[in-house]
Amino acid sequence: MAPVPAAKPKGAASIDRSHAGEPMPALPLVNPASNAPIGPSDYAGRPVLLNLWATWCAPCIREMPLLEALAGEERRLKVLTASQDLGAPEKVLTYFERERFQRLEPWLDREGALGFHFGGALPVSVLYDARGKEVWRVTGDLDWADPEVRGAIDEALPAA
Repeated sequence: MAPVPAAKPKGAASIDRSHAGEPMPALPLVNPASNAPIGPSDYAGRPVLLNLWATWCAPCIREMPLLEALAGEERRLKVLTASQDLGAPEKVLTYFERERFQRLEPWLDREGALGFHFGGALPVSVLYDARGKEVWRVTGDLDWADPEVRGAIDEALPAA
């Protein structure tokens, strides 16, 4: 299948649909406070927006409050933030505590497996449908409140 040209909302990174249909990789994420892993039952049957970020990444930090808002407004979607702060769970916990996020949960990709899988750039966000198939991805920060971005998210959501 030929790659689909990327859409680019105003002032945003490009939406890349060239990996559409690829399955979600295993999510080697743990809660940095308890070391408990996330399991498929935490997101199975729901669209997932997987966001790779780090506390040292300025564009990542810029979009985190927008992801928090998205997670609060769009309940049909599971927003998973996967920190790439290798071996630094305290940095992730401190950041989440300081920001007082109510909807986002802190998850840590301890070994950076997802970062390697998606090419190492940050931030990167990948939207999966309820069957765990990729819809699109974005490398770079995105205005998650932009109506065009919200429309692109709607592609993975069940009708309300």
